[in-house]
Amino acid sequence: MGSRRLGWLTAQDGFSPEKLLAADFTDAQVAGDVHEWLRMARADALFEVSSLNATTGQPAIAHIRAALEAGIHAISANKGPVVHAYRELTDLAAAKGCRFLFESAVMDGVPIFSLFRETLPAIEVRGFRGVLNSTTNVVLEGMEAGMTFEESVRQAQNLGVAESDPTDDIEGVDAAVKVIALANVLMQAGLKLDDVSRQGIRGITAEQLRQARASGEAWKLVCTARRAENGRVVASVAPQRLKLSDPLALVRGTSSVISFETDVFPELIITEQDPGLEATAYGLLADFLTAVRSS
Repeated sequence: MGSRRLGWLTAQDGFSPEKLLAADFTDAQVAGDVHEWLRMARADALFEVSSLNATTGQPAIAHIRAALEAGIHAISANKGPVVHAYRELTDLAAAKGCRFLFESAVMDGVPIFSLFRETLPAIEVRGFRGVLNSTTNVVLEGMEAGMTFEESVRQAQNLGVAESDPTDDIEGVDAAVKVIALANVLMQAGLKLDDVSRQGIRGITAEQLRQARASGEAWKLVCTARRAENGRVVASVAPQRLKLSDPLALVRGTSSVISFETDVFPELIITEQDPGLEATAYGLLADFLTAVRSS
């Protein structure tokens, strides 16, 4: 295991759940970096769950690349490597006879990437739209209920859905990164962060939210991507006022929803209702089982 605080640690017989819960690492050996750790641990798979760096994808990309170069499966919940190095890392995994998988990078452990990879392999994804950032959901609902913007952000932080610095959520960066991950993998878009037209929710007022609700509508931070006639994928993140008959308008709290347009299914909708940490953990487990079963 490795962390910013503890460094890279290995144990000959593994770490028992009891010692992990007690943070007892007295018997652990310390490695100097990820390459040494992979050798010392004799790892078969690397689980990469470091924090997102939306600008560069590091250090997650370096960790995953090191594992793949050593012929070790790399499983990630981090969107950064998918956004900045999806094709490179996928090609490297294929060359080394191992897997790079990342189901938990978007919508926790909901099987989106594997759905199209394994169950709908001949489908053409022409576009999608969704509500993929739970922090903005919680903030907008709090403001609609009478809280100030700042109070609503604090509520989201207290619920554990917003970071101590919620800027990436509020300004739409997190949502844009998810759009890129989905578009690059499912639509071979090749998008970068600057390619996504982005507007956050900071300009939405409580009065706008109440007026929309009185008219049978709701404001949501909507993610979209669609292939244009020239073949390019056009993507955006922006607040939209939606009619309550729209499935995207009905998602609340920490829930998420995405609607795909394909050549076979005009509208294929996936909704995730109030996920917990176990959902992300399940996505990692599912990827691990996929990787080892294909070995």
